[in-house]
Amino acid sequence: MNVAPIREIALAEPFRLPGETNASGDFQRTLAGAIERVDGFRHDARASLGRFLAGEGEELHAVALAAQRAELAFELGLQVRNKVIQAYQEIMRMQI
Repeated sequence: MNVAPIREIALAEPFRLPGETNASGDFQRTLAGAIERVDGFRHDARASLGRFLAGEGEELHAVALAAQRAELAFELGLQVRNKVIQAYQEIMRMQI
């Protein structure tokens, strides 16, 4: 029995560091792209569920995976937002 080698785990596309995805370092563009991707995951999950409920041949496991992907992307985005807010508040507390 052959065992497949372990592959490197890649970061989710919407949450790479700004320097990794955008050479110009434009934070606003990177953030907007991440939000669009998270919304895309939500849209894909909703469309997959709609196809399943309409009986269009969508598999149940595909619907569950799409819903889980959307939920995880949202949760990760929420945690990143919380860390950004926490960092901003820490900067605002600094004395000049």
